[in-house]
Amino acid sequence: MRRPAAPGAEPAPTGTPILAVRDLRKHFPLRGGWLGGSRGVVHAVDGVSFSIARGETLSLVGESGCGKSTVGKAVLRLFDLTDGQVLLDGQRIDTMPAATLRPLRRRMQVVFQDPFSSLNPRMRVRDALAEPIRNFGLAPTREALDRRLFELMDTVRLPRDALNRWPHEFSGGQRQRIGIARALAAEPDLLICDEAVSALDVSVKAQIVNLLGDLQARLGLALLFISHDLAVVEHMTHRVAVMYLGQIVELAPRRAIFASPRHPYTEALLSAVPVPQPGAARQRIILRGDVPSPINPPAGCRFHTRCPYAFDRCRVEVPVLAPTDPGHLAACHLHDRPAAENPLRPAQIHANGSQLT
Repeated sequence: MRRPAAPGAEPAPTGTPILAVRDLRKHFPLRGGWLGGSRGVVHAVDGVSFSIARGETLSLVGESGCGKSTVGKAVLRLFDLTDGQVLLDGQRIDTMPAATLRPLRRRMQVVFQDPFSSLNPRMRVRDALAEPIRNFGLAPTREALDRRLFELMDTVRLPRDALNRWPHEFSGGQRQRIGIARALAAEPDLLICDEAVSALDVSVKAQIVNLLGDLQARLGLALLFISHDLAVVEHMTHRVAVMYLGQIVELAPRRAIFASPRHPYTEALLSAVPVPQPGAARQRIILRGDVPSPINPPAGCRFHTRCPYAFDRCRVEVPVLAPTDPGHLAACHLHDRPAAENPLRPAQIHANGSQLT
């Protein structure tokens, strides 16, 4: 897989970010029993904030069930928020009435994980791609519609005669290309990729990742790339946000995350990524215990029940996502301790052999 044009470099900010999420919360009530009463609340997303610049890729990573996909669906307004704000190009959309929001939906589109179930099996490719173009009035004539359909097929590198075929006639990778073409049909500014390559074979996965990178460079798209595959994320992102149990615990440029993680959970995730060189040394970190229930998350730091470095403060006080280095945020009490007591900041060795903290 090719890396982005400027690997590890965040696009220079140009005014208002295309997407800003502020203290996003989504709680799902549990209902059951004879009278259908509430049996508690699932804290799926609990205070998430980030922004995405135009032309930037922000990857949202973490274990299954950490709330990544819920964030994507909340941004798309597929359900109402419990609290927080979502701003598209500076305009708040989380409280916007459906009729007012509808024209703005064109600017943010989604590519789903399963390319087969996300396509209507009763619609030919032509009809599936033409639907958003017609809905948003982007092609005033039949000739303009045909030209746009041909452009979309060329863009995702599929033959034009595939427009007349059915979804079941394509391979998984081809169907995902059709899904990308359908998302591009609305001419969006922001593309949300929800595990968009996790269901594909390795070679096909690389092709789709390269395609997304090329499309971003050509069209200036912003990407919210939701994934649990850190090997893919390392190749295509500008910044990484690491989620654990509904909260972002670390947010930094790609190079900083992969070279020097500042949160124990990120450190453990990276230790599980297969190394490219057989036999290369890597210390695998095995987390003890299971992920706590989002119905009753632990007090203090939510990771303290599995953290190898946890101390008393972690069990009672919630850490704040704060800068540890320029552009690098982490929510960990270890960074308030002296460097010599912080295992996430290994001591540096001076040229004369003395130790630096």
